[in-house]
Amino acid sequence: MKRPAAVQRLLPLVVAGLAAGAYAQAPLPSPRASAADACAPPRPTSPRPAAAARAASAAASAPEPVQLQAREVRARPDVEAEAEGAVRLQRGELVLQADWLGYEQVQDLVRARGEVRIEHPSGRYSGSELQLQLDRFEGFFLQPRYELERVQAGGRAERIDFLDRERSVVEKGWYTSCPREDVVSPTGEGGTPRPDWVLQSERVRLDFGANEGVAEGAVLRFMNVPILALPTLSFPLGEGRKSGWLPPTLDLDTSSGLSVAVPYYWNIAPNRDATLTPRIITRRGAGANGEFRYLEPGISGRVEAEVLPDDRIAQRSRWLLATAHDGRLPFEGRWHLDALRVSDDAWWKDFPLDARSLTPRLLPQRFTAERDLDFGWGQGLAYARMLRWQVLQGSDDLVLPPYERAPQLGVQLDGPLVGGLRYALQAEATRFVPAAGAAGSGGSAAAAGWRSHVLAEMSMRLGHEGAWLAPRLALNAASYDLEQPLADGRRHAARSIPSFGVEGGLTFERQTVLFGHALRQTLEPRALYVNTPWRDQTALPNFDSAARDINFDSIFADNAFSGVDRVSDAHQVTLGVTTRLLDAASGAEAGRLALAQRYLLRDQRITPDGVALTRRASDLFALAGATLARGLAFDLALQYSPELQRSVRSVGSLRWNPGEFRTLSTTYRFTRGLAEQVELGWQWPLWKRGRDASAPVASAGAGGRTCGGNLYTVGRINYSLRDSRVTDSILGLEYDAGCWILRLVGERLSTGRSEATTHILLQLELVGLSRLGSNPLRVLKDNIPGYRLLRDENAEPTPAPPRYD
Repeated sequence: MKRPAAVQRLLPLVVAGLAAGAYAQAPLPSPRASAADACAPPRPTSPRPAAAARAASAAASAPEPVQLQAREVRARPDVEAEAEGAVRLQRGELVLQADWLGYEQVQDLVRARGEVRIEHPSGRYSGSELQLQLDRFEGFFLQPRYELERVQAGGRAERIDFLDRERSVVEKGWYTSCPREDVVSPTGEGGTPRPDWVLQSERVRLDFGANEGVAEGAVLRFMNVPILALPTLSFPLGEGRKSGWLPPTLDLDTSSGLSVAVPYYWNIAPNRDATLTPRIITRRGAGANGEFRYLEPGISGRVEAEVLPDDRIAQRSRWLLATAHDGRLPFEGRWHLDALRVSDDAWWKDFPLDARSLTPRLLPQRFTAERDLDFGWGQGLAYARMLRWQVLQGSDDLVLPPYERAPQLGVQLDGPLVGGLRYALQAEATRFVPAAGAAGSGGSAAAAGWRSHVLAEMSMRLGHEGAWLAPRLALNAASYDLEQPLADGRRHAARSIPSFGVEGGLTFERQTVLFGHALRQTLEPRALYVNTPWRDQTALPNFDSAARDINFDSIFADNAFSGVDRVSDAHQVTLGVTTRLLDAASGAEAGRLALAQRYLLRDQRITPDGVALTRRASDLFALAGATLARGLAFDLALQYSPELQRSVRSVGSLRWNPGEFRTLSTTYRFTRGLAEQVELGWQWPLWKRGRDASAPVASAGAGGRTCGGNLYTVGRINYSLRDSRVTDSILGLEYDAGCWILRLVGERLSTGRSEATTHILLQLELVGLSRLGSNPLRVLKDNIPGYRLLRDENAEPTPAPPRYD
């Protein structure tokens, strides 16, 4: 189960950190009369709690010597011992320092006064006085202060009382990642410095045995203004999850208005949980979202439902259902099921942020059962699949959906034969059905029925990396059993099409120097010959074939179509050449230039547009790219028509990335007669009042960060030169104050030829705690080339956060 991001995750960090430091200091040596340096074997102790003090207790139980240093050590054997003046006690990774330390053996009581400091891998802890009865683990720590190294955050408390080995109480504690070295009061009382944000609690009760903490009077302040307050809050102390409310999320868009959601996490069992989220949408009404997850032996999955009982704009009830499951089958098989359905065609337009599919108007429902095959003469895969679609049509563009497959049964095999010869085989039987909502697409959309096909291939690769040749013999055979008759009245049809191809290439290298840099230049000519006879396929249905997008890569394909139903006839040669410039030392590519062109040796009769291709030479395809300077690079792809003597399609991009959080990119896309667009993307600082706030700065306060205040602008604009309008755009600001980040992002999405929806995303990230508000990070990462998070998202914000979502 994944971990939640919640404000509650902080409290266990704060109080458990304090407790861990106090628990960790417990092991003390038996008193010994010695000089300033004293060593003693560890004193036997009872087992320590395993929650917050797990690391400390492990150290306590380890058979490591204890080192005691002080200016003066006095002791009465078997009665008491005192150490005074720069007292330093060390055992393993634990270090306890104090001005004075005393131990009473009869009561098994240790006292430490005067700048008591504890250093441990979990952090640093200090206070004015420590008293602890070791056997019962009763005592207190006054004015404790803590610094957690992992998250570079910390705080203070008035007092921590240890009731026994598993229970303790923290009084008036607070926590922040802002500079806090001179902070006396978290609210800045009496004109003293205060942190920009702070989490406070009047009292926190910890029970490590029950893995539960209860905070009373928890308040989160930002700029000394309370933004979240809870009278009572319970949370887990370890890695376990616990039921509870999560921080609210906010969304604002021009279609629905303001949306406020407050999730509740329900920890049903160690392997099951659920999240229930009531929501208020100002223009549409009240709704709710629910997600259930489970993890069982041999099966796992999730079910999510979203409902809007009375959409005031649409004047109807609306819903979404999404599910995904994975499981195991006998004989090492596996299965997968996922489905997504919504109530109406306008869902994708009204709720674009809820998109759960890469094709928001084509929602899939899929089932797959598979088993890997492994035998002496190869390996493969046996599978059974089903695929259905929900098609969301609209009033503007008609969606032509793919065929549904119900079912799809097949096997794939490949492996070596003899003498370097290899084979590949796919045999499949599929029933194709038009998707509901596909009416009106015309052509063969009404066709339905079974198709059985075999794709077989034998190939061999000769030579080595510098010179190679790869002949190939292939067969595409298919038979059809249709529910509706063909144009000639047949319901059954079959065809088989062989194909022969041979591809070869050479690689030449030479050393060269360019602008004072030692480089290795390659020259890589490549040729492909294909011979596929013509077979009439015009009367056969087309269930899954479509024209390949012709580009530098696909020009080296044997077939002009994807899928099985259409195979283009061919008697052609494709020639290409690539030259690269590689750094002589590192091998990194500094630049490349590539050209490719296809030559027909006879007319091609089966083409995507149905018109025979008689022109002997195809368009010329070119690729170029280079790193011009450090952080500056360009790429260019060009399709040039010798017949028109001009380019018919081109894509060019220029990227500049001179440093962290600095990236500029521009892309130009052109397709003659169809589209011409310019795209600009960026992440750039508007001002920086010092070093990067993301870098820890020791002078910013113990364990703190500098709060200099850096302002960044982020965005992407896609402008259509053909239509003279902005099609999509993202504009935003990120303010990094070191211990908090504020993000404000506006996103405009086109939902039709003359329709668009604008979203406003506002997020406050309290570094070391949580993110509050809406989440623009996915939008920024998915749409801005080279965008970098101001904080490493993979780093855990807390050492041992609880799980809530």
